[in-house]
Amino acid sequence: MQERPLLSVRSRISLGFALWFILSLGITIASIVIMSKIEEKLYFMESAGKYIFEVQQARRFEKNYFLYGTNLDDSLKQVRLADSILENNSEKMIAVVGKQSFDGMDHHIRLYEELLTKLQELDKRPAQNAPANINQIEDALREHGAKMVAAAENLLARERQSVNHMIYLSKRGPMLFLLFLLVLMIFSANFIARQMIRPLKVLMDATQRIADGDIATPIMPVRRYRDEFTELSLAMNTMMDQLAQHQEQLIKAHKLKAVGTLTAGVAHELNNPINNIMLTAAMLQEDYLEIEDTERLDMIKDLVDEADRSQKIIRNLLEFAREQEIDTQLLQVGDILEESLQLVTNQLKLCKVKVERRFANNLGPISGDKQQLTQVFLNLTLNAIDAMPNGGTLAIETDTIREGSFLKVDFTDSGTGIADHIKHHIFDPFFTSKPQGKGTGLGLSVSLGIIRKHGGDILVDSRIGEGTTFSVLLPMANIPA
Repeated sequence: MQERPLLSVRSRISLGFALWFILSLGITIASIVIMSKIEEKLYFMESAGKYIFEVQQARRFEKNYFLYGTNLDDSLKQVRLADSILENNSEKMIAVVGKQSFDGMDHHIRLYEELLTKLQELDKRPAQNAPANINQIEDALREHGAKMVAAAENLLARERQSVNHMIYLSKRGPMLFLLFLLVLMIFSANFIARQMIRPLKVLMDATQRIADGDIATPIMPVRRYRDEFTELSLAMNTMMDQLAQHQEQLIKAHKLKAVGTLTAGVAHELNNPINNIMLTAAMLQEDYLEIEDTERLDMIKDLVDEADRSQKIIRNLLEFAREQEIDTQLLQVGDILEESLQLVTNQLKLCKVKVERRFANNLGPISGDKQQLTQVFLNLTLNAIDAMPNGGTLAIETDTIREGSFLKVDFTDSGTGIADHIKHHIFDPFFTSKPQGKGTGLGLSVSLGIIRKHGGDILVDSRIGEGTTFSVLLPMANIPA
């Protein structure tokens, strides 16, 4: 995980906000540009409207002159007003319609003004006022006047259409933006789901797995880069390593306690075969010559049997106490139960506890560590003995549940039972209901950890004055047919 490139959640969120800001800034700038364009075109339309009005007034006065011989000066005045409108708004109008279209409008109005000026000079000198010249000027005025008005009206119509198009886009813009915003929200939700929720789900699954007792499986990376979730995964992997170490220490500590308990019982149990060996050996030594060969052989056989019995007791204790690596193999639960009961045979006799074996036939094997499972069964047996200080019955029953996928071992005693208010605390480390000095409170906690490490669980059912049942669930091993 540490070797992967760093790309933190903060940097990704900052990048997302930066992109959102850039997008919003782009939309804002585009809106400002469109509004500026509309404003320029509206200003042009207003100026063009004034220009067309002045030109139309000039042409009206022009017609009055040719019909009635009046208003020539008014016509020239209106043309000059139109020309001043073009001159005063030339830069803004050029920015809207372009220099070529503006030059065309300016060219027509200047020719029109020159023709009116020439007509005014002819009107002041009647001698030179030949009909041919007036008709020629009249035709030219009509031609340029019509072109002047038509050019202005065409430009005005084109810009009006352009403004309408921009307004249409402005109306559709918010709808398009909302649609884009919806797509962006879906993408953001998917992005958050992929970038945030998925790693959180992996961590939640890991915490659930840890709660179920699996502290051996590390959290694996799901991305090609490192972020805060990677650091959290590393911290949880470190925590699981430490938990595993602590659990091993608890198992060893409880095993030492169990070894001490067993040693006391084994020492008492060894007295019987040792006493028999000593008595038989003493008799053999004193009466060796007087004893017949057959009786002598029987006594020697008794010595061998008692020595073998002592060796077996010592061997079982050493096998249980020996430290070794976890060795998972196929096991028969009945054999483990018998070996566990063999270790506490003397305690059972001393405490007057009768064991009832209710082992089901033809049970399949389980996969597990023999020593650790022996420790669990031994601990539950010792707890049952402690729960029956005046003697009683311990029933050990095996069966399969959940369509044969799990094997269940019930340890049912006829002891004092467990109160409801402490039942949910009995698996807590260092919690014990025994008198001070009689228990460390690690037995059930360590046993639960061992069984959960094997993929199983321990359940408890108890009633005050009636007894307690501890049910050990272990997954059956899948054996090919």
